[in-house]
Amino acid sequence: MQITEIFKSIQGESSYAGLPCIFVRLTGCNLRCTWCDSEYSFYGGRKMSPDEVFTEIERLGGKLVEITGGEPLLQEREVVPFMQRLLQAGYRVLLETSGERSLAKVPSDVVKIVDVKCPDSGEPDSFRMENLESLGPRDEVKFVISSRADYEFARKFSQTHQLEQRVHNLLFSPAFRQDASGGRDTSHCLLDPRELAEWMLADNIPARFGFQIHKFIWDPAMKGV
Repeated sequence: MQITEIFKSIQGESSYAGLPCIFVRLTGCNLRCTWCDSEYSFYGGRKMSPDEVFTEIERLGGKLVEITGGEPLLQEREVVPFMQRLLQAGYRVLLETSGERSLAKVPSDVVKIVDVKCPDSGEPDSFRMENLESLGPRDEVKFVISSRADYEFARKFSQTHQLEQRVHNLLFSPAFRQDASGGRDTSHCLLDPRELAEWMLADNIPARFGFQIHKFIWDPAMKGV
């Protein structure tokens, strides 16, 4: 596998937010979202065998692991059996993915956290609609929102495809500025969080409001957290 970094931190998003988690960030992505905070993972990295990655996970300690990127399913041939290996070893495994690649081969016990891209991401219509059939009651769908148009897209997509009935958790999260650094506050959000919260309340959206909490613990530009 081509790996950008492996580190232990606090899970910043999803219903697992706040828990200690080991992150395995794979190299490579075929999308170019306007607000992406991990462009450094697009290229480079280093080749590591599954045994080497597993050993590093064991060294870091803990039983919650997130496979992320980039887009980890670009390395499906290696990462799918590796996730199965982690499950068999007693780990709880999260997969962070855009849903642009097929989810059909992802082990059913892996928690899929699918980031469906809104219009202002610059990557609209990248989600594979057939992936809806691969989502189940342990999975989560996330929308990163930077405008009213993004919010309306997320609301309509969720309602049209009855996501509340398909998955464990829906997450609406304000996008952070790509160049965010320094202060650890909401001034870095592309959309005022209060606006998003008020829209959700007005429309009775059955979703969780989410922040990337690691960006409030550490400098939002910091890597490896």
